[in-house]
Amino acid sequence: MNRREVLAASAAAAALLPGQVMSASPAKPTPPVVKKEPKVIEQLGRKRTDDYAWMKDDNWQAVLRDPSLIKADVKAHLTEENAYTKAMLASTVELQGKMFEEMKGRIKEDDSSVPAPDGPWEYYSRFNVGGQHPLYCRRPRGKTDGEQILLDADALAKGKAYSEVGTTAHTADHKLFGYSEDQQGSEFYKIFVKDLESGQLLGTPIEGAYGDFIFSPDGQWLFWTNRDKEGRPDKIFRRPARGGEATLVYEEKDDGMFMGVGTMSSDAFISIGIGNQETSELRLIPAATPTAEPKVFAARKVGTLYDVEHWDDKFVIRTNAGDAVDFKLCTTPLDKTEAANWKDWIGHEAGRFIVGIGAFKDYLVRVERVNANNRIVITNRADKAEHPIAVDEEAYALGVEGSLEFDTKVMRYTYTSPSTPRQWFDYDMAKRTRTLRKTQEIPSGHDASKYEVKRLYAKASDGAQVPITVLKLKSVKLDGKAPLLVYGYGSYGIPQEPGFSIRNLSLVDRGWVWATTHIRGGSDKGWGWFQEGRKFKKKNTFTDFIACTQHLQKAGYGSPAKTVAYGGSAGGLLMGAVVNERPDLYAGIIAAVPFVDVINTMSDTSLPLTPPEWPEWGNPIEDPAAYDYMMSYSPYDNVTKKPYPAVLATGGLSDPRVTYWEPEKWAAKLRDNTTSGNPVLLKINMEAGHGGASGRYDFLKEIAFDYAFAIWAVEKGWTK
Repeated sequence: MNRREVLAASAAAAALLPGQVMSASPAKPTPPVVKKEPKVIEQLGRKRTDDYAWMKDDNWQAVLRDPSLIKADVKAHLTEENAYTKAMLASTVELQGKMFEEMKGRIKEDDSSVPAPDGPWEYYSRFNVGGQHPLYCRRPRGKTDGEQILLDADALAKGKAYSEVGTTAHTADHKLFGYSEDQQGSEFYKIFVKDLESGQLLGTPIEGAYGDFIFSPDGQWLFWTNRDKEGRPDKIFRRPARGGEATLVYEEKDDGMFMGVGTMSSDAFISIGIGNQETSELRLIPAATPTAEPKVFAARKVGTLYDVEHWDDKFVIRTNAGDAVDFKLCTTPLDKTEAANWKDWIGHEAGRFIVGIGAFKDYLVRVERVNANNRIVITNRADKAEHPIAVDEEAYALGVEGSLEFDTKVMRYTYTSPSTPRQWFDYDMAKRTRTLRKTQEIPSGHDASKYEVKRLYAKASDGAQVPITVLKLKSVKLDGKAPLLVYGYGSYGIPQEPGFSIRNLSLVDRGWVWATTHIRGGSDKGWGWFQEGRKFKKKNTFTDFIACTQHLQKAGYGSPAKTVAYGGSAGGLLMGAVVNERPDLYAGIIAAVPFVDVINTMSDTSLPLTPPEWPEWGNPIEDPAAYDYMMSYSPYDNVTKKPYPAVLATGGLSDPRVTYWEPEKWAAKLRDNTTSGNPVLLKINMEAGHGGASGRYDFLKEIAFDYAFAIWAVEKGWTK
């Protein structure tokens, strides 16, 4: 889990569909008047003043679970802001509706996943026509009839403002089915277990959990991760699968660590993973004795990351130990797991990032990333021979899907590109042949030949080559007249894989250029690429994004008057930093659930993600250098009098990752300081969290809202 995991024409007619116009607003709405209550904060001998600290509800933990408890003055202000934003964007309502219908039209309403076989059954999910949430089902293996509905998530969500199913799982004997549900977007889940023969729920629902859980391989026990009152993982519990008393399995004393529980592919071990962005530790429980105490695999060492698979009667370790920045693979005997016993197997190669590994009985699969593209490498257990699966294209995404079976020769993988809908293949690892199982269907139609996908490279301020993936209509000329959306994230080592999006086409089909930046802070070019964009090198993320924007504009993909930047969560931090540095490059900024109040948030140890994220950002409570560096870029603290472009900030009242007051405070300060006359808008979802609305269609309405703002910002809709 991390804190912080989107949108010009030469004339209005070029940005809108034929016959579609933006209507003029009868009167320009007046923005809310926001009170200031200066609060002086002293820290490490330094002082800062926060005029809007009052927006944080001191009872925020309770608000996460019950948004109705929000204090009256904050609720009144958020209500005013939402009303102002709605009024300002009233002229785009028709456009929002049309884009929503376009996006919805690209979804197969009764879509279903490719069934995953497991013994006598195959498991899948599907949607009913008009359904917002999936049905989780199974049917006899190899059959097309005999369906059993295990969970109807639409029925589960009925009457609730928010409902999101996290994890679903079944026991190895296929008798029990478990699922987790978040009922307000706060990411505090309830876990339920269902008897599939009787259809009855068993035992008392588990409260206050993370969304992930597992059944022990023998099906007798349920393991899960507890959330403490600050929303952090603190304990792993176990109870009988059919209900009963909970037993503490492991308690983590370091509140700077994330934690979760899983099983290895072989089902021979239950694993407890503990770690943050730079240090990890694994504890194992033999599946044959699921009530045994977990045993440390290798003691945690600051700066060393590792994860493990059980394969070929040994353990295979993926690790960055010994300066293997982009990771290597090691092996060790089952009874000698400490790091001193690890032997290198697949050595480290700079720039070839080993993303992950997965095991089958006779094959090991690893995913590697080079220069923002993936490939899959398969190793045969018998002779250790390797062969790759790769695609010879400029930009694409390959991914391995998890398997419910260990003793199989069939591996399922996916392929997609910005212009190519997702495809699912079953790959016979012995015969080296593949079978296409499904192609993402676009009911309203999709002609990939209309689009052009390019991989460009921008030269960063220090000479680094930053990849950019561009999607546009072939008919769009590179004369700077097209509207341009530049998207970025750049944190936690999370890459921006160049895949297909049914959403982005609603801009691209209107003549927009969509550019995804692969900036430092992500792992698009390896783990070293991530390390070059974190902590005391965080500003590389921002300067990379600016370099990408300038490169695109110089190459004719857009101009400052027609460029909108878009980022969410930690990408919202990116938006805030970039717009402080170069407001002249953009007509609009969309910052979704933006992490913009960096210094205050990373100094507040009560917040769920603060201690675990000091390795990512630094600790401004104890380290003066971290404080000063963070203060030098923190978007909220660096807002000054300057001509800002139009800005849209969004958030969720139940968001535990980026709390609602971050975009609220930032928007107020921006509006008070901008000298351009361009609007600053704030939209807070009062019934959702970090991910926005829970239904597949309701979520699209939020995306359509963002994209309509992008068009409105380029056309300066508030002047009409």
